[in-house]
Amino acid sequence: MSVWDEVVGQEKAVAALQEAAVHARATLNGVETASRAMTHAWLVTGPPGSGRSTAARAFVAALQCTHPQVIGCGECDGCRHVMAKTHPDVTDFATEKSIISIEEVRAFMHNAQSAPSQGKWRVILLEDADRMQERTSNLLLKAIEEPPARTVWVLCAPSPEDLITTIRSRCRQVNLRIPPVKQVAQLLMRRHGVSYEDAYQAAALAQSHIGIASKLITDPEKLHDRYTQIESILDIDNIGDAVFYVEELLKENKENVEKDLATRNAREEAELKRTLGLNDTERIPPALRSQLTQLQEEQKRRVTRATKDPLDQLLVNLLSFFRDVMVIQTGMNHPPINQGYVNLLENVARGSTLADTYRKVTAIETARKRLQTNTSINLVFEALIADLIR
Repeated sequence: MSVWDEVVGQEKAVAALQEAAVHARATLNGVETASRAMTHAWLVTGPPGSGRSTAARAFVAALQCTHPQVIGCGECDGCRHVMAKTHPDVTDFATEKSIISIEEVRAFMHNAQSAPSQGKWRVILLEDADRMQERTSNLLLKAIEEPPARTVWVLCAPSPEDLITTIRSRCRQVNLRIPPVKQVAQLLMRRHGVSYEDAYQAAALAQSHIGIASKLITDPEKLHDRYTQIESILDIDNIGDAVFYVEELLKENKENVEKDLATRNAREEAELKRTLGLNDTERIPPALRSQLTQLQEEQKRRVTRATKDPLDQLLVNLLSFFRDVMVIQTGMNHPPINQGYVNLLENVARGSTLADTYRKVTAIETARKRLQTNTSINLVFEALIADLIR
């Protein structure tokens, strides 16, 4: 089983990364080659669900692969440790917060300065590289500009424009696309042993987002919740109901997030106290309280992102629904994303005009943009639903 098996529908990108891994192996073995496929800094980009993190990790595994013939075999210790995120010479960094802090960047920059101890390369795999502010990006730039020998940076972001120009110019870019639904369905069949029909439905509903498709196929409740939310919003016909619905939606979302993160936050605070030489019940002295404050600020940023992510997914689901309505209204012969709601789609299509549907799509897209700002989430959704029922 190759490390590339999970990289779906990205033949061109895989070919470029495989060529680089072959050249990297030749370089370490002292074999001269005319190829310039390998470089010290990479930027893997692609829309959500394209598998950029998966492709980046497969590339890192291929660099650390120890198989004598097959580079990226997926079975040697190097490949297995990279895929399991346990390789000592690979620094993995992904954030659950809205922003990557400058202190976090300094930490993995320090790791980048040491030579590989067991593997072939010292690799820094930075997911969510788009979540750095300009000051933090400029600090990272210095490390990328002057890397030690045998150090490789692999950054992941939705788009090249999400990083500052100077970082982009120093990285070789690999651009991914949304994989075809059929290929995602085949991957789900291999992973989860489900029928092609179920796999295809999950892949279509997820719009080829592999992570979301996997959740839909393994958790039937998520599929039910998806349909219930869309139906509930379509049933709203006045502003009073809209305000009530938004309040209940955000209240439930907040409770779910707090429930999911409460145990983790408490564990992190207990671990911090032990690190400081305190027991769980002992109060942190004023001289050390700044470390607890920093941890709590990080936890708040994590809550912010965890709160917005499911709401953004709801907006994506609404977009897919009204996209299907537009397809019906324009008479295009194209299978709907929301296959289980064909009757509802046709009813909505008959009861509205194409211009009205286009206006609703625009309103949802505007809400997605506002959700990523500091605008009140209540106001974002109240304004959206008011637009949808207008």
